[in-house]
Formats: sequence, structure tokens, C-alpha cells
Amino acid sequence: MAFNSYILLFFALVAAHFRCGLTNSPYSHPHFAGNRSVIVHLMQWKFVDIAAECERFLGPFGYGGIQLSPVNEHAVLGNRPWYELYQPVSYRIISRSGNEAEFKDMVHRCNKAGVRIYVDAVLNHMTGAQEGSGTAGSHYNGNSMQYPGVPFGPNDFHGHESCPTSDLEIHNYDNAQEARNCRLSGLRDLKQSSEYVRTKQAEFLNKLIDAGVAGFRFDASKHMWPGDLEAIYGKLHSLNTAYFPSNSKPFVYHEVIYYGGNGIKSSEYTRLGRAIEFHYYRELANVLRHHNQLKWLKTFGQNWSMVPSDDALVMVDSHDMQRGHTGTLGLNINFFEPKLLKVATAFMLAWPYGVTRVMSSYHWNQKIQNGHDVNDWMGPPSDSHGNILSVKPNADLTCNKEWVCEHRWRQIHNMVAFRNIAGSEPVTHWWDNGDYEIACSRGNKAFIALNLQPGQTLHRTLQTGLPKGEYCDLVTGNLKDGKCTGSTVHVDQSGNAEITINSSSDDDFVAIHVHAKH
Repeated sequence: MAFNSYILLFFALVAAHFRCGLTNSPYSHPHFAGNRSVIVHLMQWKFVDIAAECERFLGPFGYGGIQLSPVNEHAVLGNRPWYELYQPVSYRIISRSGNEAEFKDMVHRCNKAGVRIYVDAVLNHMTGAQEGSGTAGSHYNGNSMQYPGVPFGPNDFHGHESCPTSDLEIHNYDNAQEARNCRLSGLRDLKQSSEYVRTKQAEFLNKLIDAGVAGFRFDASKHMWPGDLEAIYGKLHSLNTAYFPSNSKPFVYHEVIYYGGNGIKSSEYTRLGRAIEFHYYRELANVLRHHNQLKWLKTFGQNWSMVPSDDALVMVDSHDMQRGHTGTLGLNINFFEPKLLKVATAFMLAWPYGVTRVMSSYHWNQKIQNGHDVNDWMGPPSDSHGNILSVKPNADLTCNKEWVCEHRWRQIHNMVAFRNIAGSEPVTHWWDNGDYEIACSRGNKAFIALNLQPGQTLHRTLQTGLPKGEYCDLVTGNLKDGKCTGSTVHVDQSGNAEITINSSSDDDFVAIHVHAKH
């Protein structure tokens, strides 16, 4: 082959790479099975309950993966708040959710059900300034920075030699040296420039990889130097070939809270995987709370100062946001406003941007004072000994009252199916009324319409792009035994359908797809 032919072939392959939607980083691929495409965060569920949920619900209903709460040994704090999991004591796999044997069994069973596991990994720091024992009984002293369960000692943490502030705390979060070398809320900041620290953390991640996990959420990535993370990556194993193709790299998505300006940017981490796109939830919440018009969502994504779709992981809600630890209570959308959460999640799952993650929560008694939830510390439902209560699904797919289980809500799990079926189909047949009513199709596979116009019914004939037939409205019911259990939508031979969404409806949207047709 002539040299010019090689050049042409090279550029053809590059072009094909981008046409096929492949990601920019080898750590950006979530390794979903089949056409699955949605992650659910099962916050502080027990490992045995997660394994059962993979088999009885997540696998059959098309979920692609689970984000776990941190799995390693952590501090045991008074009243057992949720955030004790974010204070590591050692890298042994034993947390409130279970032990290593239960963890490995869960990973195997979930992979067998087609559901991938992503572990929330806390690498930036250890505990705060306290002394005690962890969930595996390892003693630690945060004051003297002694963690024999790893072991880590004072030389493994940043001090005055690298942190410029007098109290070793972060004061300017936009200053990279402070943000990455000083303490986040008093938590002892690990020195990841140390080869020893890198090795111990890579050993922990490799143990999880070898057990069959597909990847990680990196907590507080903004507070770790990208170069240090890259050095840790260099020590990581490929994914377990019992579940993944040879030489597969772990999927990593980074918590980098960035809204613009001169701060630490999300784009600094996209060569290392995906960035959790915080612009996404905030701008969508602004629209759904009528601070911006719904019609502008036609260009939602990178045009709104977000990272490219292949570099993004997006969510409507998170364990931090629902407590006001990220964003602002009153703007953030969560299960305390179920109608708003359902329509926000529906748009996210219908819109082709990023990898999507939905939240599955537990109940607590929210108590707002001066814009702050004074009960934001409350941990998962537990007995008098601190043992987490099991999740017990009901016949109607809801869960026992202690657990919210948003991922089981019909309007949400049906939209998971919508996203799986829509796949990579483009947005077509966009329509809006110039204000708060919109509709669009995803090629010839799926169609959605939303009405947030105050006091106004959407009643209009719209082009769905779908073949002629009778479709089940995914909002009001399902296809069961060849019949719709809720409302139906008739699509004529031209692809048009009469769509009605009353302003007083229980839900503000209608959605159909080609696999729910009778």
C-alpha cells in the first residue's frame, strides 16, 4: 500500500472513531451490557440487598449499573451519620453495607444479571481530627495522623511544606495549591505525590477491579492533582476477563464541582475519564423551576458551557444535592418534590447527552431552618444497634417505608427503558410553543412531550416520527400481556399523534416507544 493510502486510511479510522461516538479517554467507557445505559445510586444499601435487587429488578428492568457508597473501612461516628463513610480508616472491604465476602458475591451476581458495579472511592483524604476505631476494628488517630490499618503515618499527608494556609484548611477553593494540598473540612489530606501512597491506593482499587467491578466514582477529584491520579492509573489492572473483554480499562467519573470562572475546571480531568457535569442539574432545575424557558432545552448540552457529551456523567439528584451540600436547597430537585423529580428525570433520560445516573434514596425527616436542613446528617434506616435495615419490595414495586426507591417508580424505570431503546438515535421533530411546552422524537424509536405551561393544557397534533400504531403511555402504565395498563397514544400512518397533557395531571409528560406498542 502506498504511503498516501496509509495516510488516508489513518484519517478514515479517526473519522470513524468520532462518528461511532467513542469516548476521548480509555477510562470513559462504562462497559454496559447490551443496550443498557443508566446507572442508579443505591445509597448505603446492604450488599446482600443489592445482589437481590440486581436479580429481581435492576437486571429485568434494564438498568446498566449501580453506584455503591464507599465500601472500605470507615470511621464509626456518634449517631452514625451518612458521611462517616467518607472518612476512611483503612482500605479493607468492610463497611456498614457488609463484608468482603458479601461484596464479592454481590459483584458476581450483579454482573451475571447484566448490571455493572461502580464503587465510590475516597482517595483524597482519611478521617477528621478524631480518634477511634473503624468498622473493621482498626484503631486510628486523626490528630496524630496514624492509620495502622493501611498503614499510613504523618509523612503520608500534606503539611505546611505543601499547604500555604496557616491552619492547613482550604480557604480559596479556586486556588489549585490550596484546593489540592490543604484539608477539605478538616479531613486529613493524603500526599498522593508519594509513591508509597499511590501504591497503597492502587492496591485497593486493584482488589476491587479483580473482584469484578467495572469502575469508580472518584470522590473529591477536584482536590487531587490530575498528574497524581494519572500515576495511580498506571498501576491499575485491566478489568476482570470473567466479565469484560481483555485489556478493558476501568470506567472512572470524577466529582469536580465547577460552574465556570477561574476555578479548577472539569476539563482538567476528562483525559482521566468523565466529569460529573454540575452545570447540567443546575441549568435543568432553573428551567423546571421557571427561571428559564423550557424551549431553550433544544440545545441542551455542550452549547450550555458543559463538557462534550462523551466526557460527561449527568444527574438530576445526588446524595449531596438532596441535603444541600452541593447546590442550593430550594433549587435542587429531589424526592421531597416527586412530581418535579419525575419530569426532570424523564427529560434527562430522554435527552442524548452524557451517561445518566438516577438516585435511589432513604427517607429522613427533613427540617429546614434558614435555608439549611438541620437533619442533613441522618444516616440510613437502622436498628438500635446501628445495623442497616433491609430493603423489602412490595407487590406494587414500591419499597418498605424507610426506603424511597425512586428507581422503582414506574415513570422512572419506564424512562430507563425509553433511553435504552432510543440508543444513539438523534433528536428529531423538535416542537415547542415558544415557552414551556416541548416535544421531540428520538429518530423513529421513541417520542416525548412535556408541558410545564402554568394553568394551560397541551392539546395538539404532533409529529412523533414513529410507525403507525397504538402505543402505551409510559407515564400512566405499561404494556402487559399485549395490552396497555394505562393510557394509549394513537399514531397515524403519517406519524402524527394527538397529544394531551393537562396542567392538572399527576405527571407533566407523555412518553412512548416502539417496544410498548399493541
